[in-house]
Amino acid sequence: MRGDVEWGSIPGLVRSAAERYGPTEAVVEGRTRLTYAELGARVERAAAACVANGVRTGDRVAIWAPNTLDWIVSALGAVSAGAVLVPLNTRFKGTEAAYVLERSRAKLLFVTGTFLGTSYVASLRRAARQGHGPGPLPALPHLEQVVVLADDAPADFRTWKDFLASGDAVAAGRVRDRERSLSGNSPSDIVYTSGTTGRPKGAVITHAQTLRAYEVWSDLAGLRHGDRYLIVNPFFHTFGYKAGVLACLMRGATMIPQPVFNVDTALANIASERISVLPGPPTLHQSLLDHPSRDDHDLSALRLVVTGAAVVPLQLVERLRSELRVDTVLTAYGLSEASGIVTMCRRGDEAQAIASTSGRAIPGTEVRVAAPSGAPRPVGVPGEVLVRGFNVMRGYFEDPAETARALTPDGWLRTGDVGVLDEAGNLRITDRIKDMFIVGGFNAYPAEIEQLLMLHPDVADVAVIGVPDPRLGEVGKAFVVRRPGSPTTADDLIAWSRREMANYKVPRSVEFLRELPRNASGKVVKGKLRGGA
Repeated sequence: MRGDVEWGSIPGLVRSAAERYGPTEAVVEGRTRLTYAELGARVERAAAACVANGVRTGDRVAIWAPNTLDWIVSALGAVSAGAVLVPLNTRFKGTEAAYVLERSRAKLLFVTGTFLGTSYVASLRRAARQGHGPGPLPALPHLEQVVVLADDAPADFRTWKDFLASGDAVAAGRVRDRERSLSGNSPSDIVYTSGTTGRPKGAVITHAQTLRAYEVWSDLAGLRHGDRYLIVNPFFHTFGYKAGVLACLMRGATMIPQPVFNVDTALANIASERISVLPGPPTLHQSLLDHPSRDDHDLSALRLVVTGAAVVPLQLVERLRSELRVDTVLTAYGLSEASGIVTMCRRGDEAQAIASTSGRAIPGTEVRVAAPSGAPRPVGVPGEVLVRGFNVMRGYFEDPAETARALTPDGWLRTGDVGVLDEAGNLRITDRIKDMFIVGGFNAYPAEIEQLLMLHPDVADVAVIGVPDPRLGEVGKAFVVRRPGSPTTADDLIAWSRREMANYKVPRSVEFLRELPRNASGKVVKGKLRGGA
C-alpha cells in the first residue's frame, strides 16, 4: 500500500506534502493563506518547540480546540516530535477533559482560549485545582505544560507564540531524528470514545494503520490535487482529522477548516472558496439544501460529498445529485476502534445502495454479521457487526479488560452495532445493540423505523427510542422535527406509520421538537431523549 511504503509515518507524510505540493494552497483561514511549503515549515517549528520542552517519543500530547489552523499545526507538530496525539472533544466539560488527560497521562496540552463563550482554561482550572501535582493543574500530576492557542495566557500557562519561540534553537536534524525513530507500528494517536455507555476508552491507532486507511479512503472517494475541502467534521473526531487533514496532505487538496457548523457560514465558504469536497453528516447536507437563500450562492464547484449514518434518506442523495449537481455522493461506516473506516460505497453505485447501505468492506478488511454466540448470520438477518483487518485498533490504552471485551482471540472487533449484509456484501447499519428494544417479542431497531419515518414528506429529522409499556413490554416513541410550516400532528404520523410499517414498529407516541439533541460528531444523544421520555 502506497501510504506505508512512501511515507512511513505521519511526519513523513507532512514532509512529503511540503516537497511535492510546495506552492499549492494548503490551508485557508480567514485572511491567512498558507502554501504546503509554509505549512510544512510551521509544523517543523512546532515540532522543534515540542522537542525543546521535553516531549519524547511515545509521550502523549493532548489538544482541546476547535477546527483551526493552530490545531493543524500544533497537532502535526506534536506527532512530528514523536508524540502520540490525544484529541479532546470540544463539547467536553472541564471534568470530562481532565478525566481523559489523567487516563492518557498527557504530558503537554494545547488548549483554545475562549470558544463559543466558554473559557476552556477556566473550566480546566475548576476541574483540576485540587491535588499535589507539580504542574499548572495540581490534579493532573503528569501534565507538565499547558499551551494556550492565543495571545494571552495565565501566568502558569504559556502562549502559543512563546511556546513556538522556545524551539527556535533546536536544530532541524533533531526533529528529523524523531521522525526516523518512528515506524509504522508506532502509535500515532489515542482516540477516546464518546463515553455514551460509560467512561471514555482510548483506542490506540498506529501510523501505518492511519496512513493505509486514509490512502484507501482518498482512493475510493476520488480526492485529488486541487480539490478545495471544507472541513466541518470536528478535528477531534477521527473523520475530521484523518479523512480531512491527513487525506488533504496525501493528495495536495486545500483545507478550509470551519470551527462550528453554521449553514450560512458554510454556504458563504462554499461559494467564495469554490469548495469542491464537503463530507459531513446527513443533517449538514439537508440544511444546505433546505436553506431559503441557497440559490443566492454559487455552489457549482461542489463535486464530492461523503456522508454516513444509520439513516440517510434516499431523497437526500437524489437531491444532492439533481439540485446541486454533485457528481459523487458516497456513504461510509466506521468507528474509532477501526481507524474510523470499515465500509464505503464505490463511485458508480446506484443511489438506492448509497442511501440504504454504508457500502462494502474496504480493501484489507473483513466484515461479518454475527449472532451473540459469534456464529455468522446469513445474508439479510441482523446481528452484531464484526470487523477484522489492518484497521482494527491495537487495543484500549492501558485497559486490558475492556480490550478483551472488544476484541476476540482471533482478531475480530465487536462493534456493538447491529447490521445486515446483502448479497453484494453491502452493510446496512440498523442500530446500536443497546438501542434495540423488544415489542411483544419482536426485535425493533430504531434506525430502521427512523428510515421509514423519514419517507414522510413532513418529517425533517427523527429519532426513535423504546419506552416501557405495560402490555407489550416496550413500544416506540418518536421525536420528530417537522418541516417548516407543516401541520402534521402526532395522530397523522401514527396513522401514516400503521399504513407503512409492521405494527410492532409503529411508534405509539410522537413528540415534536425544534431540533434533536446531537453531539459534536452529529450523532443524536438518545440519553437526553430517554431522560425526557
